[in-house]
Amino acid sequence: MRLVVAITGATGAVLGVRLLQELRLHEDVETHLVVSRWARSTLMVESGLTTAEVGALADVTYSPDDQGAAISSGSFPVDGMVVMPCSMKTLAAVRTGYADGLVARAADVTLKERRKLVLVPRETPLNDIHLDNLLTLSRMGAVILPPMLTFYNHPSGVDDMVDHIVSRVLDQFGIAAHRARRWQGLPDANLTPTADGLNGRPVTANATRGTTS
Repeated sequence: MRLVVAITGATGAVLGVRLLQELRLHEDVETHLVVSRWARSTLMVESGLTTAEVGALADVTYSPDDQGAAISSGSFPVDGMVVMPCSMKTLAAVRTGYADGLVARAADVTLKERRKLVLVPRETPLNDIHLDNLLTLSRMGAVILPPMLTFYNHPSGVDDMVDHIVSRVLDQFGIAAHRARRWQGLPDANLTPTADGLNGRPVTANATRGTTS
């Protein structure tokens, strides 16, 4: 499998880094990385990592201004693309086809070739423009995967939360996540919700604990 990974300047650069780290564990996945100009600053501020250090996690890296890159053409076969995190500027560019840089161009190619495009938008709150862009891109076939927090997996810290979000991205491509904690259902199938909890018994932390897969 060959995947394009783009990291843009939105906060949450660690999401893209963790995705690359996880993909390195899969020898059958070839990664092509683009780090936008602002993402380079965000990476340094949020993680202390340089572009070179992050680039070392990928098989192939490109300059964000390289419109002649292999991934800028639909004739170069890839299985999909992930923009993680996806800034609102990048979101708007992809929605309108304004491919002024390699990230937007590669995403545009992914859409036109009917390949899987996963966008992980990082912004809150969202205004009407953001929401309209997200809806339009979803209708175009893109997967909108915001980095939502989950609590049924009982995260012990930020790392667990990041790992869960990464696992949800990998699910879109049928790639196994090594650190995912999956929902396994309630421990007793006969339990039913009531106003006081489950069958009148309070809901405890263990009632929704996932297990490591």
